[in-house]
Amino acid sequence: MSNNIKIWISAFRLRTLPLSISGIIIAGSLAHYNGFFDWLVFAFAILTTLSLQVLSNLANDYGDGVKGTDNMDRIGPERALQSGNITSENMFEAIKVNILISIGLSFFLILAAFGRNHFWLALLFFSLGLLSIYAAIKYTIGNNAYGYRGLGDLFVFIFFGLVSVIGGYILFSRQLDHIVYLPACTIGLLSVAVLNLNNLRDVNSDRKANKNTLVVKMGFEKGKVYHYFLIGTAILLSILFGIFYYTSIYNLIFFLAYIPLIKHLVFVYKNSEPSLLDSELKKLALTTFVLSILLAIGHLL
Repeated sequence: MSNNIKIWISAFRLRTLPLSISGIIIAGSLAHYNGFFDWLVFAFAILTTLSLQVLSNLANDYGDGVKGTDNMDRIGPERALQSGNITSENMFEAIKVNILISIGLSFFLILAAFGRNHFWLALLFFSLGLLSIYAAIKYTIGNNAYGYRGLGDLFVFIFFGLVSVIGGYILFSRQLDHIVYLPACTIGLLSVAVLNLNNLRDVNSDRKANKNTLVVKMGFEKGKVYHYFLIGTAILLSILFGIFYYTSIYNLIFFLAYIPLIKHLVFVYKNSEPSLLDSELKKLALTTFVLSILLAIGHLL
């Protein structure tokens, strides 16, 4: 593999991809449980979601890079623009190509889900696809980037939780069922917790760069309390889901994911140094992914 390819793969930030498809996995398992599952829809949903996540990663790299937010003060892996391995011009071209890929995949996903029927649903989901692309770009790019105004948490909850799980389920079933609400909120809250952990880690460099995340606005210690709330509420909602929709003991195997979640909360509670939180990012993201897998398996058995 050439060095150039390795640089671009690094820019794609592959470690973020499992978290992005957690909601689709849950949506697919619940659709299968209710007799609506379709492999073609599932495949295109996964590919579309991965494409949107890569687009978000490239856009974040570009936006933070050109604003100077990614500098020597930043903790964590060095980004592509920050390192100088990829120019801002090349990154911008890659973003444009990825936008076209995301639009194309969204079109085929909607075609697989709705065919020539369900025109209004198809129109709604194509609009959601365009809105997802816009949200991926505007997190850090532009003068009014919402990630710099403390709105990243809200957008992550909406797109990683509500749109991913509820929207994903509708792609399979063409209807809305109450079974999806609690899992959607659970995955949304855990995804926000991943973002919040990232913001806790970067609080000092973000403050210097005028990136006003919620953690910068509320302070590090209150940001930790907010973190406990996010994960604690996610655990509570998932327990309620396990109780309300219980059919067999297998449904509850996702409770195993609470072990690393609780260990993570203890780690965050005991540490007041932002740099020490970097190692927890991958653990929290993977734990969310594992929870989604276990919840899916539990309802398929």
